[in-house]
Formats: sequence, C-alpha cells, structure tokens
Amino acid sequence: MIYMALIIFTITLIVMTLASIISKKSFMDREKSSPFECGFDPMSSSRLPFSIQFFLIAVIFLIFDVEITLLIPLILTLKISNLFNYMMITFFFIFILLWGIYHEWNQGALNWAH
Repeated sequence: MIYMALIIFTITLIVMTLASIISKKSFMDREKSSPFECGFDPMSSSRLPFSIQFFLIAVIFLIFDVEITLLIPLILTLKISNLFNYMMITFFFIFILLWGIYHEWNQGALNWAH
C-alpha cells in the first residue's frame, strides 16, 4: 500500500517537473520583465502629471462599493425587525446614497471629459 502511494507521488513529481521545464519561455525582454504600472513606463520619472479623474473614480467606486456591502445586513434582518423601523432605516440609507451620487454628479466628478 505504501509502495503504491510512493510510486504515484514519484510519477506526479516527475510530470510536474517536466511540465515546468517545458513551459518555461527562454527570452526575457524589458517590457515583460518590468512591472505594469497603470499604463505608465515604470523606468521613467515618477513625477509625471497624473490625471486626478482616475483617483476620483476609484474613490467614488470604493465609497459606493462599501455602501452596497452595508445594504446586505439590512436585507438579512428584514424578518426579525420591526417593519416601520426597517423601512425608515432603509429609506434613510438609500436617501444618503442618492444624495451622495447627486452631489458627485453636481460637482462634475462623474463627467469624464471636462
């Protein structure tokens, strides 16, 4: 029994080693060996101007993504809570979300070309 497990382990090890050797690429160039930095050349100066629009969209996404994760407990507590309190909390929460998206839209943060 132990010999069979040892044979299977050895065969698996040999196949994995052969696959690793065969799949290796033999050429390395500057583009493939350098890290990808959001479309910028990582070998050049790091003080290039960066569009603040990328940062704003990322922050807006994070804010509203976290807000969506806060909605999940509201759905799960529907059965065990008072319906009036549940509706008031849900409407208040959604009102804050809609007010925030309206504010971002009014400030022009959602307009890509301005």
